[in-house]
Amino acid sequence: GIAGGHYHSQSPEAYFAHTPGLKVVIPRDPYQAKGLLLASIASQDPVIFFEPKKLYRASTGEVPEEYYEIELGKAEVTQQGKDVTVLAWGAQMEIVQKAVEMAEKDGISCEVIDLRSILPWDADTVAASVKKTGRLVINHEAPLTGGFAGEIAATIQQTCFLYLESPIERVCGMDTPYPLALEKEYVADHLKTYEAIKRSVNF
Repeated sequence: GIAGGHYHSQSPEAYFAHTPGLKVVIPRDPYQAKGLLLASIASQDPVIFFEPKKLYRASTGEVPEEYYEIELGKAEVTQQGKDVTVLAWGAQMEIVQKAVEMAEKDGISCEVIDLRSILPWDADTVAASVKKTGRLVINHEAPLTGGFAGEIAATIQQTCFLYLESPIERVCGMDTPYPLALEKEYVADHLKTYEAIKRSVNF
């Protein structure tokens, strides 16, 4: 979403999630960034802290001056819902929120989760939500193949199989280099997410 082209628009979190012992953290806004960064510095384990470049230009918010930490490896349910769970992280949280608002106009109640930590990731929180809604839509900016959504989908399918009302949807980037001129076609935007929500609910 920044017209950065191939070299400045990549989302390589899945590469680092394949490294045992490493923690991978991605914030969605300034408040989360401070709390997660301080927790990362205090961690006894090595942490790679992703800062989505889009947030530098588009995200604002109040940040307390005092010291605070946000627990690593713990997802946050940012909105309660009953029909479908929508999961994302980082700058994609703003995109899924737009999709959720569109879906709610159609009478679809969405539960929204910010994963925050890719490694370790909070499978318990996601599973509890999916057992309630029976559906899961995962959004990330990285390409589909080998993307972290595949790991999430496999785990949730295993733990929530008897609760699922529809196939798990993945809304991701394409399996191509990030195209500068065709960024709007490539990106996992709110419209693609909205369509995935509708497919999931109407399956």
